[in-house]
Amino acid sequence: MNEHPVKKYLTLGCCGLDCGLCIRYYTEGSSRCPGCAGTDFSNKHPSCSYVTCCFKKKNLEVCARCDEFPCIKFESMFSGGEKYDSFITYRKVLDNLEFIRKHGLAKFMEQQKKRIILLETMISEFDDGRSKNFYCLAAALLSTEDIETALNKAGEKIKESNVKPEDLKARAGILKGILNEFASENRIELKLRKKK
Repeated sequence: MNEHPVKKYLTLGCCGLDCGLCIRYYTEGSSRCPGCAGTDFSNKHPSCSYVTCCFKKKNLEVCARCDEFPCIKFESMFSGGEKYDSFITYRKVLDNLEFIRKHGLAKFMEQQKKRIILLETMISEFDDGRSKNFYCLAAALLSTEDIETALNKAGEKIKESNVKPEDLKARAGILKGILNEFASENRIELKLRKKK
């Protein structure tokens, strides 16, 4: 018997975080996060109260499925006050949870799968070794339509400019420029903020 049960959807945090769009999920080596309640999760995140309450105690995939949601754990997110968190994707947590409550977990996972595919495309075809975090933020915060359009525009521009497949720095620069245009139009910041 498995002493540490594993969630069905590792790419979705109990708290609503898009774990499948997080830089730590795509990190190689010992600092890689296995996803929410994945294998070895408790060694990397031993004090996650969301996993303890939602998954371990109540056997739920996500807090949105709990009768007590939103509980006190979400108070600071609902209060409107902006608390600092290095995971900018936390901005989407409440939207994700509300979407799940309204449309269901299957519909959310279908949308998240599209985002993961887009992110994996950006990483595999446009990562110059320095852009993975940027792509994770873009995949989490921009609309899938904007990301698809950006990838298509980048492909056209790369072709027009005769950029070689191995010139990852140029490829990344083109895609990041286009993604930043979409982000700017939507007043979205695609960079980590420094702690005040």
